[in-house]
Amino acid sequence: MMLAADQAALLASGLFLLTGVVTGIWKYLQIRRSETASAHYYVDVAHRASLMYAFACLVLERLAAESAWSELINLTAVLAAVLFFALAVGSYVLHGLLGDTANQFRRPHRLGRRELPAWVLPTFMGLLIVAEVGGVAVLFTGMVQSWFGLFF
Repeated sequence: MMLAADQAALLASGLFLLTGVVTGIWKYLQIRRSETASAHYYVDVAHRASLMYAFACLVLERLAAESAWSELINLTAVLAAVLFFALAVGSYVLHGLLGDTANQFRRPHRLGRRELPAWVLPTFMGLLIVAEVGGVAVLFTGMVQSWFGLFF
């Protein structure tokens, strides 16, 4: 039987893959309607990122399955990374729907017609870095510990 961390990662993989194929339809429809045969920048990014994160979640699943750490630690690591994968894709979808920017890092940061406070994007990116790198590092070191007993 699969453990909760494995299941969470595999479920996330399937959801990202589904998001990738659905955003691919969206991208195709925009390309068909466009005089330049192109989709909005963030529709394209949402499509590609979703597919990339689907495969990243498969790697998380394998790392969690091989990890020596407790199920709670593995699940927390998986969920931290997956949450920020999802928030990133969600922001791309939102910018694609709103058509408000082709560069979410351009200052001032905007969401639709609203200007975001200057601290929002850097704070989000800092948390994303900690969650994604931390989650992967925890799972990877857990696998290394399981295979080679190098840490404890």
